[in-house]
Amino acid sequence: IPYVIEPAAGADRATLAFLLDAYEVQGEGDDKRTVLHFNPKIAPVKVAVLPLVKRDNMPEFAEKIFCEFNDASINAQYDLSSSIGKRYARQDEIGTPWCVTIDGEGVADGTVTVRERDSREQYRIAADQVVSHLAEKIRKA
Repeated sequence: IPYVIEPAAGADRATLAFLLDAYEVQGEGDDKRTVLHFNPKIAPVKVAVLPLVKRDNMPEFAEKIFCEFNDASINAQYDLSSSIGKRYARQDEIGTPWCVTIDGEGVADGTVTVRERDSREQYRIAADQVVSHLAEKIRKA
């Protein structure tokens, strides 16, 4: 990985500098994890909305939350393919700071699980507060 960047102005060099600074491979062997540690303000995708499975009203609940993020002008992705672990890994690789996961418990009680990219910490929050909560985190980043 190159570590010297020519100090000339331009979008290409700035983009390269951000990518090099954010790129990290953690672990070894089968436990390897690639992460782009983008600051939430410059991350191309701010939030991923991920229903746990394709049944039990989880996709519909997730699509509603996804639309709320878009309505708030927060760039979000909706992903329903593969296992939840592979979806988390994909989002880590593109630098998405937060994943919002919808599970059966959340559909029943109106909550979602928020997973933070860097710490991998997960916490539950009311679904009707998740957009404002993450918008505030983006603003403070």
